[in-house]
Amino acid sequence: MPSPRIVPSVLATALLAGLALASPATAAPAPAPVARHQVETFAEDGTIGRAEVPVTHAKAAPQRLAAPVLGDGDVSTIVQNGSTATKLDVVVIGDGYTAAEQGKFHTDAAAKWQEITAVEPYASYRSLFNVWAVDAVSAESGVTGDPDRTTTRTTALGSYFWCGDVERLLCVDTDAVERYAAKAPAADLVIVVANSAKYGGAGYNDVSSELGYSGIATVAGGNAKSGQIAVHETGHSLGKLADEYWYEGQGTYTGKEPAETNISKQTLAQMKRTKTKWYRWLGQTSPDGGTVGAYQGGGYYPTGLYRPTDNSIMRSLGREFNLPGREAMIAGFHRYATTLASTTPTTAPLDAAAVVTVELPTPGTRLRWYLDGRELIGLRDRTTVRTADLHLGKGQTRELTARATDPTPAVADPDLKLLLTDTLTWQVTR
Repeated sequence: MPSPRIVPSVLATALLAGLALASPATAAPAPAPVARHQVETFAEDGTIGRAEVPVTHAKAAPQRLAAPVLGDGDVSTIVQNGSTATKLDVVVIGDGYTAAEQGKFHTDAAAKWQEITAVEPYASYRSLFNVWAVDAVSAESGVTGDPDRTTTRTTALGSYFWCGDVERLLCVDTDAVERYAAKAPAADLVIVVANSAKYGGAGYNDVSSELGYSGIATVAGGNAKSGQIAVHETGHSLGKLADEYWYEGQGTYTGKEPAETNISKQTLAQMKRTKTKWYRWLGQTSPDGGTVGAYQGGGYYPTGLYRPTDNSIMRSLGREFNLPGREAMIAGFHRYATTLASTTPTTAPLDAAAVVTVELPTPGTRLRWYLDGRELIGLRDRTTVRTADLHLGKGQTRELTARATDPTPAVADPDLKLLLTDTLTWQVTR
């Protein structure tokens, strides 16, 4: 179906026509262009579309506090698995929750994270994440457009349904989101949880953030299925995946080969011959059902582009990532998080009585230890090492290195596998 658009009224069209005919001396200044976002829309049946919407909405402007409100901007921990330097940090911000409802926000935020991490590869990589909750205290409970489009609420982030005349499209003021996200220790992903049981959400993939996060997903906190929206959106922000759905009537794609790993102009035979895109997965059974191949339609075009499987979560909600998508997501996790962490500082030399402890957040990670580049085979997969056991020569300074590798079979690309290995090195003296 075509993307919904905001259509100017007849009166506005006539006014613009009149201005075009006015003389330069008397013509009114042209109105400033309205800033817009490209967002994704999500229907209750799982289908996905796109819309162009204004950045702000007159009926749902975020509240401006005349004075500080107790608890507004408070940060708490939903999940903490380590330092922000070694983990992927997710920031969850509530909207439409009053001061008395912040406990409800924390419950809703934790439930959404549980829904997200029930999907692979999140389920296997839970320990790579920190999740922070930022309290945004709203003057009123609920959000604009719920239960109907005449309902208006004054909230911290200005969330509203009926965005761009699409009932289930839940938009938000992205500048307000940025202000609250900045209060968290770090922000790699941002999820806005709205105080509503109405199914809906949105995905902002064109947001430019000084904090460094690459997108915003909005979800209804009280709806049991809305977390799937955030899963799909992180397919874009973390996996750098393309959408695998299309619009009838869009025509045939004739552009250059897309950069995304999950759509291609190439047929199955061409991929096999050129050994590009998802050729390593061809013929394998995919977790979203069926066999990996080259299925016509994707990237918004019904013809001219191919996708790896018939119906993954990048095409419709309630599905799994296909094999190429799962690989891309794991690589995305490791762009922010490490396979190896330690509370033993690497910045100062260790003496002969030190104890080195490392953490392996991913089950099955392979750990190897090296002294001056030579592997200490007896220490394989040990997460604690005493320097006294290294038999160092007196007065010598040696280099102790830990190397951890995630050997998951879900990543087949050798270049991506490089992201799954991390090392830490300590100087040890006696």
